Amino acid sequence: MIAQTETKQYTIDEYLELEIASETRSEYQNGEIIPMTGGTPNHNEIASILNAALRVSLKGKPYSIFIADQRLWIPDRTLYTYPDVMVLPKPLELQTGRKDTVVNPFFIAEVLSKSTKSYDRDEKFSAYRTIPTFQEYLLIDQYTAHVEQYSKTDSNKWIFTEYDDTESYISLSLIPFEIRLADIYEGLEFKPE
Repeated sequence: MIAQTETKQYTIDEYLELEIASETRSEYQNGEIIPMTGGTPNHNEIASILNAALRVSLKGKPYSIFIADQRLWIPDRTLYTYPDVMVLPKPLELQTGRKDTVVNPFFIAEVLSKSTKSYDRDEKFSAYRTIPTFQEYLLIDQYTAHVEQYSKTDSNKWIFTEYDDTESYISLSLIPFEIRLADIYEGLEFKPE
């Protein structure tokens, strides 16, 4: 007979208490705490480049831009997560009773890693789509020059665009932002997976 290990279930309050005291970040999915692994140099460079480009483009406009350490609450999926890059309108909407958790991004970007790419494309994207303000999603490959863009056009309708040509430009639909694919990967070295 094979012994089954039972995953400990945590309440939201238990998770938040542990998360505040922890030196590392974890996601919360329906009672389960999932530690987040550290990113690779390419992962961090890509997120940093995108953040810097967004900051320059949106300077003086009523938006907040967050990178990696800002917690997002998705109530319809009982999920706390930390997207790689988020843009939110000002003033920020915070989770009721919290000062450290946002709820209203309209743009999210995730840098894909081997361990998270399926989750980011499927379950996480599905969870993000339950956020009423969410309108645009970028999935950025860190192993090759490749970006997938999903733009909401209407209720329950999304347009998918794929970028592989480094001279092509990615434009966001809701904010004045455009970036050349080559600029996202500037100075990066691709190592075989």
